[in-house]
Amino acid sequence: MNTLDSSPVARLLDRLFAEADTNDAPILSRAKAEIERRGGPHDDRLLADHFAKAFISVDRLTGRFLYTLALAQRSRNVVEFGTSFGISTIHLAAALRDNGGGRVITAEEVPGKVRQARENLTAAGFRDLVDFREGDALQTLADIEDPIDLLFLDGWKALYLPVLKLLEAKLRPGAIIIADDLAVMPEMIKPYLDYMRDFQQGYTSIEIPIGDGLEVSIRSRSPQPAPGRS
Repeated sequence: MNTLDSSPVARLLDRLFAEADTNDAPILSRAKAEIERRGGPHDDRLLADHFAKAFISVDRLTGRFLYTLALAQRSRNVVEFGTSFGISTIHLAAALRDNGGGRVITAEEVPGKVRQARENLTAAGFRDLVDFREGDALQTLADIEDPIDLLFLDGWKALYLPVLKLLEAKLRPGAIIIADDLAVMPEMIKPYLDYMRDFQQGYTSIEIPIGDGLEVSIRSRSPQPAPGRS
């Protein structure tokens, strides 16, 4: 049996997924009404007050997909943008445990979520595998030194591309980058997708129809000059 399916972790995830379903329904309804009132936010951070107490987590299938990718790649150094209450972090940490160890560096700006995520990762038995970074991810992730095996983007959609560029030099060849929520606010993710799908940037990228949509990309090589340029 893998760690993800062990009794303590599986029971904890069952509880957290059930809490997320109950907790988030009214919050998402209010956020949708706010989007309609505004005619669509130009930056999803405008909804921060609505989401401060929301799980807005990955679903079960997406969580298992993250675990499987990290396990198959034998990831050791993982970076996550958007901890929330730690559901995705649990899946990533479970893969590291089954890979023999490593570290998940996870960034979250809401202090209450960081506290709850710490409790959840402790309950799962993964606290020793996780480095929590509280605050603005563009600051808290700026000092990463070790080559990154896997990067999971699930925070503010407007920051996907800035966070990627912040960490890009630390992505090892063959690194996996997963961006969540392609179907949620596509206009905000478009700059990120345009960048990742431009072959000159050095990625191989494909959309995966799981959950709210994932873009899975591989760091295949260094960026290339445009044709006709030296």
